[in-house]
Amino acid sequence: MAKPIQAVLFDLDGTLADTAPDMARTVNVMRESRSLPPVPLELVRPYVSRGARGMIGAAFGVTPEHAGFAALREEFLAIYAANLCVDTRLFPEMDELLDLLEDRGLAWGVVTNKFESLARSVIDGLGLASRTAVVVGGDTCERAKPFPDPLLHAAGKLSLAPSAVLYVGDDERDVQAARAAGMPVLAAGYGYLGDGPEPARWGADAVVDSPSGIARWAGLCGGAGLNSRFRSPSNLA
Repeated sequence: MAKPIQAVLFDLDGTLADTAPDMARTVNVMRESRSLPPVPLELVRPYVSRGARGMIGAAFGVTPEHAGFAALREEFLAIYAANLCVDTRLFPEMDELLDLLEDRGLAWGVVTNKFESLARSVIDGLGLASRTAVVVGGDTCERAKPFPDPLLHAAGKLSLAPSAVLYVGDDERDVQAARAAGMPVLAAGYGYLGDGPEPARWGADAVVDSPSGIARWAGLCGGAGLNSRFRSPSNLA
């Protein structure tokens, strides 16, 4: 790292929280209404980070160019908005990482391509609304990731230079956005990752396999009692 990190921003789906079960439930409600069999979570999980577009493509084989895509997207969003946090959970070790950041006096926030209203509802459902320093959605700025606008907007809200803010995401566009914004960036190898190039080829500063790996990369694991926050302190790699 060129300089100490002063804040951490997370992508939401596949990085901060495992939202796949509720996203999969949504497309399966849609399929059930059409007398279609459910799709397995494992089939659609890689596409969760692409939002409604990815889930509709995975579950129905319909792309945004298709005449029926807009209606399917509106249906998806309406059903999902009513079932945002049924089975959505923080990834293992993430709660410990957030505690560690706060103990160190470091702000953290969320920058996602999910609509800001939906993102805030998920964060609220996880009980994190009062702890999150900034939330930026895909509709907060004129351009969403992979453009740098949302990350620059978040850094501005934090009154920090982009170079002092670490971004963590599980999609190649997260790395592209961070690089364009001048932020250090980690690829969340524990996330959804999509079906494109391997994370090692995205150009991130590192690929981490767990939230504790984020803490280690950022130099946050030194000091008495801090390593013990993680369930598996020997796996800080």
